[in-house]
Amino acid sequence: MMSQFAQENIYRGRQEGESSILIRQLRRRFSDLPGWVKPKVLSADTDALEQWSDRILDAQSLQDIFGDETQLAN
Repeated sequence: MMSQFAQENIYRGRQEGESSILIRQLRRRFSDLPGWVKPKVLSADTDALEQWSDRILDAQSLQDIFGDETQLAN
């Protein structure tokens, strides 16, 4: 059985990897990103990152990915 420390490190590594990939995808899709995007993505949990990563495939705007949360960030 894995220690809690090991599990937390695995989770943290997964979160960092997913957020890094999502930021790259967002830059590729939308070029220049508003300043609020990177901190939002970096602080998100893996569930949110997975949802946003799925949404990017059909998104035409950041609002399509983040929903009404874009209104709060502006």
